[in-house]
Amino acid sequence: MPDTLLYHNPACSKSRAACEWLESRGVAFGVVDYLQSPPSIAQFADLLKALALEPRGIMRRDEALYAELGLDSPTLGDEALIAALVQYPSLLQRPILHHRDRAVIARPAERMLEILADLS
Repeated sequence: MPDTLLYHNPACSKSRAACEWLESRGVAFGVVDYLQSPPSIAQFADLLKALALEPRGIMRRDEALYAELGLDSPTLGDEALIAALVQYPSLLQRPILHHRDRAVIARPAERMLEILADLS
Protein backbone atom coordinates (compact mmCIF):
# COMPACT_ATOMS: atom_id res chain seq x y z
CA MET A 1 0.00 0.00 0.00
CA PRO A 2 1.39 3.44 -0.90
CA ASP A 3 2.34 5.93 1.82
CA THR A 4 -0.08 8.42 0.26
CA LEU A 5 -3.68 7.63 -0.68
CA LEU A 6 -6.32 9.96 -2.09
CA TYR A 7 -9.93 9.02 -1.39
CA HIS A 8 -11.33 10.17 -4.69
CA ASN A 9 -14.61 10.60 -6.51
CA PRO A 10 -13.84 11.14 -10.21
CA ALA A 11 -17.15 12.99 -10.68
CA CYS A 12 -16.22 15.64 -8.08
CA SER A 13 -14.41 18.74 -9.33
CA LYS A 14 -12.66 19.29 -5.97
CA SER A 15 -11.47 15.70 -5.98
CA ARG A 16 -10.16 16.02 -9.54
CA ALA A 17 -8.42 19.26 -8.51
CA ALA A 18 -6.71 17.43 -5.64
CA CYS A 19 -5.41 14.79 -8.09
CA GLU A 20 -4.11 17.50 -10.40
CA TRP A 21 -2.50 19.34 -7.48
CA LEU A 22 -0.64 16.22 -6.36
CA GLU A 23 0.40 15.30 -9.90
CA SER A 24 1.67 18.82 -10.61
CA ARG A 25 3.98 18.53 -7.59
CA GLY A 26 5.25 15.09 -8.51
CA VAL A 27 3.70 13.39 -5.48
CA ALA A 28 3.40 9.61 -5.85
CA PHE A 29 0.00 8.55 -4.57
CA GLY A 30 -2.55 5.81 -4.83
CA VAL A 31 -6.20 6.43 -5.53
CA VAL A 32 -9.13 4.92 -3.67
CA ASP A 33 -12.29 5.25 -5.74
CA TYR A 34 -14.39 4.85 -2.63
CA LEU A 35 -17.67 4.71 -4.55
CA GLN A 36 -16.49 1.65 -6.49
CA SER A 37 -14.53 0.08 -3.61
CA PRO A 38 -15.80 1.39 -0.29
CA PRO A 39 -13.33 1.17 2.60
CA SER A 40 -14.00 -1.46 5.24
CA ILE A 41 -15.05 -0.69 8.79
CA ALA A 42 -11.42 -1.11 9.89
CA GLN A 43 -10.17 1.18 7.10
CA PHE A 44 -12.69 3.86 8.06
CA ALA A 45 -11.58 3.54 11.70
CA ASP A 46 -7.95 4.04 10.63
CA LEU A 47 -8.91 7.01 8.48
CA LEU A 48 -10.85 8.62 11.32
CA LYS A 49 -7.87 8.17 13.65
CA ALA A 50 -5.54 9.79 11.08
CA LEU A 51 -7.98 12.68 10.64
CA ALA A 52 -8.57 13.01 14.40
CA LEU A 53 -12.29 13.25 13.68
CA GLU A 54 -15.50 11.54 14.73
CA PRO A 55 -17.55 9.80 12.00
CA ARG A 56 -19.90 12.74 11.47
CA GLY A 57 -16.82 14.88 10.75
CA ILE A 58 -16.25 12.99 7.50
CA MET A 59 -19.90 12.70 6.50
CA ARG A 60 -21.68 14.89 4.00
CA ARG A 61 -24.33 16.03 6.46
CA ASP A 62 -26.03 18.30 3.93
CA GLU A 63 -26.94 15.34 1.70
CA ALA A 64 -30.60 14.31 1.66
CA LEU A 65 -29.55 10.70 2.25
CA TYR A 66 -27.99 11.67 5.59
CA ALA A 67 -31.35 12.97 6.80
CA GLU A 68 -33.34 10.15 5.18
CA LEU A 69 -31.28 7.56 7.05
CA GLY A 70 -31.69 9.46 10.33
CA LEU A 71 -27.92 9.73 10.76
CA ASP A 72 -28.34 12.97 12.71
CA SER A 73 -29.83 11.00 15.61
CA PRO A 74 -27.75 11.53 18.75
CA THR A 75 -28.50 7.92 19.75
CA LEU A 76 -26.32 6.56 16.93
CA GLY A 77 -22.84 5.55 17.99
CA ASP A 78 -19.65 5.53 15.99
CA GLU A 79 -20.11 1.90 14.90
CA ALA A 80 -23.52 2.63 13.35
CA LEU A 81 -22.21 5.74 11.60
CA ILE A 82 -19.18 3.93 10.19
CA ALA A 83 -21.43 1.08 9.03
CA ALA A 84 -23.55 3.67 7.20
CA LEU A 85 -20.42 5.02 5.47
CA VAL A 86 -19.51 1.52 4.34
CA GLN A 87 -23.01 0.93 3.00
CA TYR A 88 -23.45 4.44 1.56
CA PRO A 89 -19.98 5.68 0.58
CA SER A 90 -21.47 8.67 -1.23
CA LEU A 91 -21.83 10.21 2.24
CA LEU A 92 -18.04 10.52 2.58
CA GLN A 93 -16.51 14.00 2.41
CA ARG A 94 -14.12 14.36 -0.49
CA PRO A 95 -11.36 14.43 -1.28
CA ILE A 96 -9.43 13.02 1.66
CA LEU A 97 -5.66 12.64 1.54
CA HIS A 98 -4.15 10.00 3.84
CA HIS A 99 -0.38 10.27 4.16
CA ARG A 100 1.36 7.84 6.51
CA ASP A 101 -0.35 8.31 9.88
CA ARG A 102 -2.10 11.61 9.11
CA ALA A 103 -5.00 12.64 6.92
CA VAL A 104 -6.81 15.79 5.86
CA ILE A 105 -10.00 16.69 4.04
CA ALA A 106 -8.38 18.40 1.08
CA ARG A 107 -10.64 21.36 0.50
CA PRO A 108 -9.03 23.48 -0.68
CA ALA A 109 -6.27 21.37 -2.23
CA GLU A 110 -3.60 23.42 -0.47
CA ARG A 111 -4.69 21.85 2.83
CA MET A 112 -2.68 18.82 1.73
CA LEU A 113 0.44 20.79 2.64
CA GLU A 114 -0.55 20.33 6.30
CA ILE A 115 0.48 16.66 6.06
CA LEU A 116 2.92 16.77 3.16
CA ALA A 117 5.52 18.81 5.04
CA ASP A 118 8.29 17.97 2.57
CA LEU A 119 6.42 19.95 -0.11
CA SER A 120 5.95 23.17 1.82
